[in-house]
Amino acid sequence: MARGITLIRSSALSDVAEYAYAATVPPGARLIFLAGSCPLNADGSTAAIGDYPGQAAKAVENLRIALSEAGAALPDVISTRVLVASASQADLVAAWEVVRDAFGDHDVPSTLLGVTVLGYDDQLVEIEAVAAVVDS
Repeated sequence: MARGITLIRSSALSDVAEYAYAATVPPGARLIFLAGSCPLNADGSTAAIGDYPGQAAKAVENLRIALSEAGAALPDVISTRVLVASASQADLVAAWEVVRDAFGDHDVPSTLLGVTVLGYDDQLVEIEAVAAVVDS
């Protein structure tokens, strides 16, 4: 699979953000819209109860699986939204650091949000993503 994603940075915007400000995909790319990746084990139970980084890691693991089944991988992701059930900025940052580290140099445009509650019992983190691939 060929990758043609371009991450766009801006010299006119703050460099404090740990992600690109925009991304483009090449003509003819197939977009993949992923459901929110949750920190669920294969049996449906919530992983890492009470642990923001642990749940972020499980959500990234599940995201990788969903991407693979769609014919993609983390370097094909063009944007993410990380939802964290907390009003504490420290909790948001703890989850974000796991996601950021998983993506490494592929620092896609991202949004980090604190939310009131997520859909599963004891769920603290969810990751939404959009990917693009050029099938060869």
